[in-house]
Amino acid sequence: MRSHKLIAGLALATGLAAPAALAAIPAQAAPGSCRVDLHKIVANNVAERDGKDELRFKVDGNLFPKFGDKYHAMKSGDTADGADFGNPTTLLVLGSGNESFNLREVTPPIVGEGDSLGSATAHESTCQGLSTGQHADDVTIISGTDETQYTYTVTLRQTRE
Repeated sequence: MRSHKLIAGLALATGLAAPAALAAIPAQAAPGSCRVDLHKIVANNVAERDGKDELRFKVDGNLFPKFGDKYHAMKSGDTADGADFGNPTTLLVLGSGNESFNLREVTPPIVGEGDSLGSATAHESTCQGLSTGQHADDVTIISGTDETQYTYTVTLRQTRE
């Protein structure tokens, strides 16, 4: 298996590769991936006594929403989608493990990373079972106690690329 890649690589490097040689490279050389998007979040019960949480997501070291609004406010019973948070997204490459979307509660007027309430996870196993263009949802319930008991239902949508 390794010798086929080495021969193909040498042929490409010297400019002698024919299209037939490229077709001989095994399909598993490209492991595949899924685009992961925040699809929906439901505030079942918020973390603050004032009845409203100011929320952000941290994905791959980036905070969402990124521009304009510095957070998205939610109260118990609210539902929001990815657009409300500036469309957080990442790429899950098969073989690299799961991807997490960390839900953060911030305190205005100074809005930074805030406090982590927990993470929603896109599972690699979900991506593995998809065909190109097909999507599936990973649903995570994030709960805990901050000022009060809180519970959020976060849905991440994976689309096979």
